[in-house]
Amino acid sequence: MSKGIQKIYREVPRTYELVNHVLTLGFDMRWRKKAAKFAGAKGGAMWLDVCTGTGEMAVNLAELATGGTKVFGVDFSVPMVGVAAGKNGAGSILFSIADIQRLPFPDNTFDIITISFATRNINKNREFLTMCLREFRRVLRPGGHFVNLETSQPKSHVLRMIFHLYIRLFVSRVGGRISGSKSGYRYLSSTIPRFYGAGEFEDIIKEAGFESTGYEPMTLGAAAIHAGVKPI
Repeated sequence: MSKGIQKIYREVPRTYELVNHVLTLGFDMRWRKKAAKFAGAKGGAMWLDVCTGTGEMAVNLAELATGGTKVFGVDFSVPMVGVAAGKNGAGSILFSIADIQRLPFPDNTFDIITISFATRNINKNREFLTMCLREFRRVLRPGGHFVNLETSQPKSHVLRMIFHLYIRLFVSRVGGRISGSKSGYRYLSSTIPRFYGAGEFEDIIKEAGFESTGYEPMTLGAAAIHAGVKPI
């Protein structure tokens, strides 16, 4: 992960969730719970949340884990993981610090891998993003499920223009004001309009070697849950 991204996430961990909740009017919490429920329904005993940040998705998964299922959370940012590990409900989660380009797990380890609102940050370019998705596939067991929650692009041209205008006018300003990191939220807000539409991102997931792919748009296409399966 670049030094610039590392600096941003050193600055924002204490206010990161609050800013997300404010800027999405609380929809991010609903989206995460829905994605976690979708992933948890796939079953299995080993679940991994990559780019776990402050651990919101990992905690949602832990609440659904039963019968000895283990939940792991991985992130490159020590401050973000520090916040995650101190959260209510995080006591059973096994957190570690790692680069998602080289996950510290053997091949074919996990039944489920999730990532939420972090795929934009590993989207240096299409080739790099595909490489990261292939690394996720590597540590999945054959038949294992990948579940991605991310902002998306509304199909309607008018809605897309309104969405991008909101991002430009509010996300950078409000996020910077609450967090104290103006440069951080200037960068984070710039990643949203540049990210792929739902159909194009599904194609990238296929390029990374997943099958049985699909997606569900949410809130007029502002976000989407994507899924794929590692071939058996």
